Amino acid sequence: MELFFKFMGWVFVVLFSISALLQYNDPDVFLWIVVYSSAALVTLGFLFKKLPYFIPLTAGLLAIVGFVYLVPEKFEGFGIGEGDVKNIEKAREAYGLLIIAIVMFAISIRIRVRKTSQV
Repeated sequence: MELFFKFMGWVFVVLFSISALLQYNDPDVFLWIVVYSSAALVTLGFLFKKLPYFIPLTAGLLAIVGFVYLVPEKFEGFGIGEGDVKNIEKAREAYGLLIIAIVMFAISIRIRVRKTSQV
């Protein structure tokens, strides 16, 4: 199980880093670079076992709050040309936060389980 979490951790470090780099043309570039870079750094902290469980738990809760705030009332897809551009942009941002939340909650649970199994 440890190998699975290590592998998936590195996958998400790469994916979150790429996501941060791809924000250069976003209207609110700084915010999203910080969001994805923070997710990558938290995941790195998990991989190097330098992280208490409450940090990814807090990050996951913040990401869920952001998801609820941003998710559009009417989902029109993720691709340009499928609907209103602003609506699609909000959907992309919201579901990016949902992915971050899921990863952060998984990391938090894994840290907690790892800590309790060593006691």
